[in-house]
Amino acid sequence: MSTNQEIINGLKEAMVAERTGIEFYTAAAERTTDPQGKQVFQRLADEEKKHLEYLGAWYRQLSENSIPELTLGNSEIDLSGPSPIFSSELKKRINQAHWEMTALAVGLALETGSIAHYQTLAARAKTEELRTFFNALVRWEETHARALQKQFDYMKEDYWHQAGFAPF
Repeated sequence: MSTNQEIINGLKEAMVAERTGIEFYTAAAERTTDPQGKQVFQRLADEEKKHLEYLGAWYRQLSENSIPELTLGNSEIDLSGPSPIFSSELKKRINQAHWEMTALAVGLALETGSIAHYQTLAARAKTEELRTFFNALVRWEETHARALQKQFDYMKEDYWHQAGFAPF
């Protein structure tokens, strides 16, 4: 199998992963009761849609043996601060935040899987353009992963204590 065909196959897998991310983040936005969380999860779903569009364009072009001239740009979501996804109000009712903690863990697993996949595709790429493209996807997904991890860490101890998971 040629490297180009491997990249095309990798793009197919990546598009499935992005579609999974869209569906998950949309469901997370619908299910959380935290207003800020709803907004951020919907924006994450929208960014995953952008990823899917870019991947689809690259897939079509590579299938025709050409390389598109597309750039991803940067993440448009401000995921900074101690609580980048949920409002500080959620921490006050942390013992009721089972869905939100689950959403953070699942979202982090999705982003981590995407990062590893794009790193593999970048390593297999024959051209600098492809490597640059996949490395841009890695950086974009890393932004999401860092925010999810930061939010999880911010809430984890209080959640574990309130839910009775802490060993003390």
